[in-house]
Order: sequence, then structure tokens, then C-alpha cells
Amino acid sequence: MSPQLVELIVRLGRENRTWGCVRIQGELRKLGIRVGATSVRRVLRHHGLGPAPRRGRTWAEFLRSQAKGILATDFFTVDTVLFKRLYVLFAIEHANREAHLLGVTAHPNNAFVTQVARDLAGDLAEAGRPVKFLIRDRDTKFTASFDEVFRSEGAEVIKAPVRSPRANALAERFVRTVRTECVDWTLVLGRRHLGAVLREYFRHYNEQRPHRGIDLGVPAGRTGPKRPAGFLVHRHDVLGGLIHEYRPVAA
Repeated sequence: MSPQLVELIVRLGRENRTWGCVRIQGELRKLGIRVGATSVRRVLRHHGLGPAPRRGRTWAEFLRSQAKGILATDFFTVDTVLFKRLYVLFAIEHANREAHLLGVTAHPNNAFVTQVARDLAGDLAEAGRPVKFLIRDRDTKFTASFDEVFRSEGAEVIKAPVRSPRANALAERFVRTVRTECVDWTLVLGRRHLGAVLREYFRHYNEQRPHRGIDLGVPAGRTGPKRPAGFLVHRHDVLGGLIHEYRPVAA
């Protein structure tokens, strides 16, 4: 078997994770290439692809392929200097990593989560980015009314399994980021203060912070000059110097 044919079989196996050796054999025949199913199976196994059932699409692959339209949401808590616990609800879009601060409250009741859900679903629909899948955990603060808002917009609500943080990994990663870069270094006075701090941080996250998941771009899609005029760079302090942003100085 020629190296080119081996490469083609491996390519078909990797790009179509549910195809078995007979399906690949048929696809090759459509291309005018005749090869036995046993030979296809041998090539796949040699390259670690194995039988088709073991090569089914993984959860991570599903998320990547359906990123446009996937919204992840979760809560995290912040304690004030007076030991009052506040709840922060946010959402993050898988496609562009844009994070949305939905609200800060001491009482995350049904009225709160339902209203912020309406606001977000409406904003995304108006922006031409409707939600197809909403991923959330099984926290009881997410009520039936919250889910119904998104279902009424045509979205499917996916509840992550119990004790499976990787099922909602993007939201979990965002919580770690916002803690290590912002709230763990801030003395929070109250709900309004936390809201102001987080609004500024979310602006930074969406407009200035590079993300590996989108090839070191920023969620807002803004890019710097293609060819900097030089190495003159201005530092802009955010949140009293807790975070630094860097921008080129105009020539």
C-alpha cells in the first residue's frame, strides 16, 4: 500500500470519528480507489485509531464543532469585608470567549435569575448571536423559569453531570481566572462596589486580554496595528493598578 493511500485512510479516520473501516472503504471506492476493509482496519489500528465505536466524538470535540451558539453559565461567590456573601452570575460564549456579567446579588432567587436570563437572551438575539445550547450545572439557583427563558428562544439546556467540572470547563476556567486576577486581590465593600469592580474587569477581559482558545485574540475582536510604528508602548492601569493594559503610542 502506497504512503499516499495510508495517509488518506488515516485522514478519513481522524476527520470522521464515527466511521468504521467499511464506511471508509466505501468512501475510497467513490474516489476510484479499491482497497479491502481488512487493510483499512489494519492501517487505522496501526495509527492508534482502533474500531469505530471507540473513536466516537468526544465532549470536547462536540464543544469545538458547535462552539457558535454555545453559552456556558455559572455562579461564583465573593465575601465582603463585613463577611456578607454575594453571588455573581455570569455567562461566557464558547465561540469568541466573550464573558457577560449578568448580575450581583445577595439573594439569587427565581426573580433575579429569570430577569437576567431575559436580558441576556434578548441582547444576544439582537446581536445576531442566538443561543443554541446553554450549559449549566445542577445548582438549584438555576430555576425552571431560568431554563424556560432560553428554551423559548430555541435553545437546548444541557445540565452538566454531578461532580463533573470538566463538562462545563470554560465557565470553571473563567471563575479561576476572575478570582486569581481580580476578586482575590480586592477588598469588597458591598454589592455596588463589587458590581463596579467586575464591570471594569469584564471590560478588560473582553477588550484587552488575549486568550489561547481563540489564537491569542481578544473576544471583542479588536486587533493592534499590523506593523507597530516602534517600541513605544503606553501602560494603562486598571482597577487601581491591579491589572495593566498595554497600547502602542501613536507615532
